[in-house]
Amino acid sequence: MPPPRTHNSILPTSRRPQLRLLRHHRVILLDAGAAVFFASGGAMSILKGPHRGRATTPIFLDRSIFGVDGFKTTEGGVTFEDVEPPGAPADKAGLVGGDIITTFDGRAVRKESELMDLIRQTPTGKPVEVIYLRDGEIKKTQLTTISSQESNQLERAYGNRAEGQGIFGYNNGDSKRVFVPTSKIFGVRLDRVDQNGPADLAGIKKGDIVIEFDKTPIRTSDELLSRIPVKLGKR
Repeated sequence: MPPPRTHNSILPTSRRPQLRLLRHHRVILLDAGAAVFFASGGAMSILKGPHRGRATTPIFLDRSIFGVDGFKTTEGGVTFEDVEPPGAPADKAGLVGGDIITTFDGRAVRKESELMDLIRQTPTGKPVEVIYLRDGEIKKTQLTTISSQESNQLERAYGNRAEGQGIFGYNNGDSKRVFVPTSKIFGVRLDRVDQNGPADLAGIKKGDIVIEFDKTPIRTSDELLSRIPVKLGKR
C-alpha cells in the first residue's frame, strides 16, 4: 500500500469534523478538519490528504439491505466491523462497528446465520426494532432496510467521494481496537503516527485512543477508516 499523501487544501470551518481522543485517561477534543484544538486551548493546523481504504461491498441479501461490511458471531449476539455505505440503514439507525446485535424485529439472534435469515425475510422498507449492546449497555433503535438498487446508489456515491485518510498520517495497520482502562468503552489506539505528518504536527501522539469522530462513537479501526473519508470528502 503506498504511503499516505498530503496536500495543502484546508476544510472550511463549516465542514470540520471533530475527533475525540483519550490520552492518559484524559479526553481531548480535536477538530480534525483544519484546526486541532487541545484541552489547553491551543490550536494547530492539519492538512487534508488522500485515503486509500479497502473496497467493501454491502451485504446483498435476497430482499433487504442492512448496510454493514459483514456480520460475525460473537459472545452475546452478532457484531460487525463498520457501517457501509454511509447513509445505509445501519448508519441511519445510529449503529456503529463493534455494536452487538441481540434482537432483530422481536427475534433473538445468537449467530450471524440467524440474523441474515431474519433480514432476508424482512420486506424492504419495513421498520424493525433492533436491540444491541454498546459499551456494556443495552440500546434500542429502529432500522428500515432498503433495496439492493438503493444500496447500489449509495455505494456509487461513496465510491466517488474525495478520499482523505492522509489527514491523520497513519496507515491502516497502525491502529488497533483496545479496551480503555477503568471504563466500559472500546476505542481505536494509534500505534504509529508518521513523523512530521499532519497528525504529528497537530500534536496527535502514538498511543492516543480515538473514541469519537464527528460525534460518531468509534469502537473499531474499520469504523474510523470508513468515517474519515466521508467527512473529509464532502464538497
